[in-house]
Amino acid sequence: MPKLIRIGTRDSELALYQATTVQQQLETLGHRTQIVPIKSVGDLMLDRPINELGITGVFTKTLDLALINGDIDIAVHSFKDVPTVLPEQIVQAAVIKRGNHNDCLVFNDNEEFISQREAVVATGSLRRRAQWLNRYPTHTVVGLRGNVNLRLQKLEDSDWNAAIFAAAGLGRLDKTPENSFNLDWMLPAPAQGTIMVAALEADTETREICAEINHEETQICTSIERKFLNLLEGGCSAPIGALAYIKNEEVNFKGVLLSLDGSKKIEVERKEILGRHHNIAAYCANFIIDRGGKRLMDELKKASKEVNVYSTKTLSDEQKQHFHDDVISDSSDFVKINFNRMTQTVLRPFPKNVVLTSKNAVESLLNNFSAEELKFENIYCVGRRTKRLVERKIGKVKHTENSAKKLAEHLIEYIDGTEVTYFCSDIRLDELPNLLAENHIDVKEVIAYETKHDAQKIEDSVKGVMFYSPSTVQSFKKENVAADDMVAFCIGETTALEASKHFEDVRIAKMPSVESVIDLVNEHFGD
Repeated sequence: MPKLIRIGTRDSELALYQATTVQQQLETLGHRTQIVPIKSVGDLMLDRPINELGITGVFTKTLDLALINGDIDIAVHSFKDVPTVLPEQIVQAAVIKRGNHNDCLVFNDNEEFISQREAVVATGSLRRRAQWLNRYPTHTVVGLRGNVNLRLQKLEDSDWNAAIFAAAGLGRLDKTPENSFNLDWMLPAPAQGTIMVAALEADTETREICAEINHEETQICTSIERKFLNLLEGGCSAPIGALAYIKNEEVNFKGVLLSLDGSKKIEVERKEILGRHHNIAAYCANFIIDRGGKRLMDELKKASKEVNVYSTKTLSDEQKQHFHDDVISDSSDFVKINFNRMTQTVLRPFPKNVVLTSKNAVESLLNNFSAEELKFENIYCVGRRTKRLVERKIGKVKHTENSAKKLAEHLIEYIDGTEVTYFCSDIRLDELPNLLAENHIDVKEVIAYETKHDAQKIEDSVKGVMFYSPSTVQSFKKENVAADDMVAFCIGETTALEASKHFEDVRIAKMPSVESVIDLVNEHFGD
């Protein structure tokens, strides 16, 4: 009697369909089979993104164990879910002819949202998310997990505009809605649309049987895609797309690596004659690595770890590169600035002594007046960057200090006259005007700009917060509570003074610059 081949599979509808496909092909060749459904960790944990589950092969691990334990003879997988390095003892025994490799957009009402600035699209895939945001950067992408039926139902019950699915999965289950179309511009996951059969390396008989249903062209193409993925060291934590296909005896390949938010994209294309195609994956992976791919992969690896430092000002890519390896940073602008409209009455009588404590005040003035209208006799500043901006755009600065308090003390001692015009925010510290008033110096305050607090709720893993003004500290407190072990890294003494009201451990940068605050962070986390 022929050997009974026990076919292990996840117990979702799609996985059972794929296992049945393999079963039918084997039985057509005269082999006896039995399907053995097994539930996977990936199916059980639907409340977290796949990349956060912390398991290699989240949808394959349970079947791997069943193979090794002898509970099944082969395991059937969606090939895109299989890690590029298989566990010891397990090998790829066959791949079935590829189905539709595309991603498919299913929409709720109509397609018009695509051209709109605001829209919400759902997907649980970092790759789909990154490619969508690269093409539509103003849209919002939300998470979506579960089997095909559950995801379709979630879309129907939601106020989302659309969700992205694998076209092959929808097609195999005959679930492709009328209100859908393939995203032919979106590069699929390596091996998407392909069914893979795994077996034990030592089980020669089963491997020989599986070889009978192997589709050679699909095997060649998916091998290139998966090698490309492996060489970039990607997986669930990296947005990587790849597609190889054979046409007119020529292997065509396209690959892409993106940042998580889609703002960065590195692409590659390559063609080789079939039979001379073996170096395509290595060439294309090296092409991407040499064009910034290594730095981008390093950023992606950091992004998969818990954030331990948060900046209350959005950091540039160049600034992020200065962090110590142990620093996993995130950032956003905790303060939003709106410049006020100012008329000529502000300059009447023309101010003799002007105080500017921030670049925002300078930019607001320049937003309202020409540089020629701002030729003040004496300009006093806080911070070297404010001074630099003033001297580049308006004129010479008479004196600058690193804090508002020190500037007030200087003015009390050396001011020419008894009046100052203070261009400030609607939210500002009282220290400078109070000190001046106490020493009989009249302060004319002009609200040059408005400061809006716009804090984010930060994660419990954050152990350090970077502050750049008293307003960023105040904004932080709107949404967050300083933990006992949390460090405040401050750009200057005035900011540190505000931070000390809420933090026990306050550090002050040596220079009033973002880079100096980063140095402060590195000193702490590099110990």
